[in-house]
Amino acid sequence: MEPRKAVIAALAGGSMLAGVALGAAFAAGSSANAATTAPTSGNTRNAGPSASPGVFVSNEDPAHEATESAEREAQEDAGQRPTVP
Repeated sequence: MEPRKAVIAALAGGSMLAGVALGAAFAAGSSANAATTAPTSGNTRNAGPSASPGVFVSNEDPAHEATESAEREAQEDAGQRPTVP
């Protein structure tokens, strides 16, 4: 192999490895950041560490209540996870 072709092959391989390393670094940073973001909804009372993930807590925010159906509110009032919009 000619020295010129060897240099070009080494540069191409090196740039591929650098791209993989940068991609892995950015992907790892974004997933770690997503796990630590604060909740954005108006219902923050069940966002604390003491809330159990399997326990349903109704969203009683007035803005949310104005948009939900009577069936959904009945399910929430019964402590059930709503199945209707």
